[in-house]
Amino acid sequence: MAIHADSGTPGAMSARRRMLLTETMLVLGVSLGASAVWAVLSIIRKATAPEPLSTQTTAMNTSAAPDRPWLDLAYQLAEVGLALVPVLLALHLLARDGDHPRRMGLDLTRPGRDLLGGTTLAAVIGIPGLGLYLLARALDLNTTVAAANLPAVWWGVPVLVLAAVQNAVLEEVVMVGYLFRRWAQAGWSAATIIVTSALIRGTYHLYQGFGGFLGNVAMGLLLGWVYTRTRRVMPLIVAHALLDIVAFVGYALLAPQVDWL
Repeated sequence: MAIHADSGTPGAMSARRRMLLTETMLVLGVSLGASAVWAVLSIIRKATAPEPLSTQTTAMNTSAAPDRPWLDLAYQLAEVGLALVPVLLALHLLARDGDHPRRMGLDLTRPGRDLLGGTTLAAVIGIPGLGLYLLARALDLNTTVAAANLPAVWWGVPVLVLAAVQNAVLEEVVMVGYLFRRWAQAGWSAATIIVTSALIRGTYHLYQGFGGFLGNVAMGLLLGWVYTRTRRVMPLIVAHALLDIVAFVGYALLAPQVDWL
């Protein structure tokens, strides 16, 4: 049954708010909220280990079957596809209220402006972000993040690009497009929505270390603020995808050549 706007009694309005907040908790519980729980447990394990954080490695984009490339590819594609199910769930729940994806700017009507805006955001976030990562690692606040660990196969780079786009779509549609709409309908202020979303974003990156938390909170604050001004999620997806593509593919290409990554 669709959730309709209710201008009735305070009790009915309060029940609607509870329903909306429960819905957002459930969507987070099967997506990035669950990732946040695992990330908290991960940082507790790493921070209480005998070795310092900076000497520990967090491996991303790892191989599932390195000795069988085609099976490994199937694993990678399945992971990318299944990670997008919460996006479809969020869009489905909004659609029951008559909210089209265009309402959050999830469309291709302004490709040039979205690409330019996303590229600008990626530059604003990426350069300071790299500096924060290196500083946090030097201060023993972050693990060494190995962003790409696939074998040397022909599909390695395309899969890394797909993983980057998947991350961008999942995080920006759920954490911004969906949650900003639902929390606003529940009566939250714009500032509360931006801060809460940013803190959750930082929390599910805690597996990288405290630098990853701080960097992603800052990223979430900026992207949330931009979204409240533009009401378009596409530039955010472009920016996030570019950041992850550079991180994943760049690491795969440069890690064997340099020692500071």
